[in-house]
Amino acid sequence: MRNFKLLLSLFIALSAGLNTTAQEKDPARLTLDRIYNSGEFNTDRARSISWINNGDAFVTIENENGNDQLIKYESKSNDRSIFLSAAALTPEGTNQALNVADFSLSNDESKILIFTNTSRVWRSNTKGDYWVYDLDTQKIKQLGTQLPASSLMFAKFSDSNENVAYVSGFNLYEENFKTGEVTQLTKDGDGAIINGTFDWVYEEEFGARDGFRWNPDGKHIAYWQLDASEIGTFYMINTTDSVYSKPIPIQYPKVGYDPSSAKIGIVNAETQETNWIPVPGDPVQHYIPAIQWINDDLLLIQQLNRKQNTLKIYTWKPSTQSIKNVYTETEDTWVDLQYPDVSANQWGKNDLLLTKDKDAFLRMTENDAWRHINKIDFKTGKKTLLTPGDYDVAAFYTATDKNVYFSDSPEDPAQRYLFEASLKGKGKPKRLTPAEFNGINTYQIAPNGKYAIHNHTNVNTPATTRLISLPDHKTIKVLVDNAALKAKLATLDLPETDFFQVETEDGIVVEGRITKPINFDSSKKYPVLFHVYGEPWGQMATDNFIGMYDIFLAQNGFVIINLDNRGTPSLKGSDWRKSIYRKVGVVNSRDQAMATKKLLKDWSFLDADRVSVWGWSGGGSMTLNLMFRYPEIYKTGMSVAPVANQLFYDNVYQERYMGLPQENKEDFIEGSPVTYAKNLEGNLLIVHGTGDDNVHYQNMEFLVNELIANNKQFTMMAYPNRSHGIYEGANTRRHLYTLLTNYLFEHNGK
Repeated sequence: MRNFKLLLSLFIALSAGLNTTAQEKDPARLTLDRIYNSGEFNTDRARSISWINNGDAFVTIENENGNDQLIKYESKSNDRSIFLSAAALTPEGTNQALNVADFSLSNDESKILIFTNTSRVWRSNTKGDYWVYDLDTQKIKQLGTQLPASSLMFAKFSDSNENVAYVSGFNLYEENFKTGEVTQLTKDGDGAIINGTFDWVYEEEFGARDGFRWNPDGKHIAYWQLDASEIGTFYMINTTDSVYSKPIPIQYPKVGYDPSSAKIGIVNAETQETNWIPVPGDPVQHYIPAIQWINDDLLLIQQLNRKQNTLKIYTWKPSTQSIKNVYTETEDTWVDLQYPDVSANQWGKNDLLLTKDKDAFLRMTENDAWRHINKIDFKTGKKTLLTPGDYDVAAFYTATDKNVYFSDSPEDPAQRYLFEASLKGKGKPKRLTPAEFNGINTYQIAPNGKYAIHNHTNVNTPATTRLISLPDHKTIKVLVDNAALKAKLATLDLPETDFFQVETEDGIVVEGRITKPINFDSSKKYPVLFHVYGEPWGQMATDNFIGMYDIFLAQNGFVIINLDNRGTPSLKGSDWRKSIYRKVGVVNSRDQAMATKKLLKDWSFLDADRVSVWGWSGGGSMTLNLMFRYPEIYKTGMSVAPVANQLFYDNVYQERYMGLPQENKEDFIEGSPVTYAKNLEGNLLIVHGTGDDNVHYQNMEFLVNELIANNKQFTMMAYPNRSHGIYEGANTRRHLYTLLTNYLFEHNGK
């Protein structure tokens, strides 16, 4: 033990010394301290906006002299004015303006809801205090003062602007803004019964947090009720905040276990009586990821079956108490609600995109060889194909009275551009993004379709944010140019990044991205690091800024490669994406390994004796599978927060892509890295947060036991009480990347 401590101290000192002296000798070279500690390379980002006046203006949060205020910008000119001053945001009897985490406006834009004093629920800060500022009376008032502080969730105005509804303590409340009268609309919420919000898995896998919708009549509220009483409790352990450990319980449905039952009720705000909607099917064996009002007397309900291969859309008519199935979509694999894509910015927005007249909805489907947008008429069920052709739609944004705006890149799956198509299904879709913006482009489009917030990046360029007009795509104002970061980058030795394709021995053409070391010489041999993910929720070989860590590695002589195997959400057809069904861990790892094998053969500058791989979450699982299944290829692996055993993960995600273990458990076992842990030959570092409520630390310990049983040596690092992102606590990210870098340099460096 004494010798181990001495060696470790010497290694850390040498690594720190190498970083420090490199910075002192050459300011064109990066160090980890410069990346994670100095603030030199911070990225500026535009704050979120809310469109007002149908998109002719927008409001955002800005801070001045330490106080938040709301600022209004005219879309046409970007003219600035104060919408809500810091003084207006200062409650009576105080001298400090509210810290504005978020805000929303009433339908008539006469009142503003301010969300402040927030706290985290699972991944997002969705609990807090709400205040209402009345633009007519110019007064600010706190809501829910009789309830515990920082306990209100999802407050929103009724269309009549008389009342605000919110959730507190798993129950739904209504408050009259003028009189202050509070009415508790549900009373059975206790954590096992959940009203107006969701359990862990609905939030994690459907992005569902806000669980109620005002009827436009202002008298009724449709809401979810989940019964989580049968959900198993998983306990995390906090051992550092007290001399005695503390269990942290989470309602977490594991693979093969039933989810919470879900039903939809409509509560009368005057009588507090709930009418439950008789949605067909077993409420335990189905999910209801979305509801939305079309008008006063029509509610839209989306329902997925447990296997998630059938989507049904119902309409409920309260006046006649009638339910109607207006649309059914099935696949042999799975049906996606919102398709994962690098350009999709609608996570959690599961509502269907309606046409302006609300006679039809738009839906992306994969029922043929490609993903397309269809318009479906509510009354007749008639489908109109809006995007014909042999290409995939990446994501869609909004619809005007004539067109739909969507993201696409028919020629290159690494890039994304804005297109528009006619809602009549006539003519060819038109690209709107100018050629000068090569790379990844994303948009937040105004309701009137005349303006948008445009974000652009490519491998060499950090994000730039512009206010533009549409459809001409003219820049009105550059909102964020990241000039300081770009100036800093210009002082560095920067690597070159290119895109390529490689065909494996299985005849699979894999897209790739390669970042070469600075002063690259093809006659030399370089260590190579594969940064992987490889599951249906992430694409890696995309034309967005490579980031400071990859630049650092390239400056230190590494080749960095990203590959997109089958199963990733690349724009390469439905068969490409769906071929991973029931084969997660098998198909994707083979594609990665066979592509790597071909690259090592074709590119003599890659040193086959110094091949490393690393990834996080699904990428951590991929790293393990590659190290265990293909030990002859990969010499060093760094796996962060991996799923080691697929039977330990949540049911919604894993069953979507793998089926039910009651029917095909052998597929879950075959795809799990732990099954092949006995084959480890190379160097392996496993990293996990003990407070990971997503991929539980249980995965680490289960894998460790298997490696021990097979006498396999490895290195592990546990971060106490850190979540899946491993960022909480002072110095955590810097420490983590120092750990990864030291391990990489020690085993597969220059």
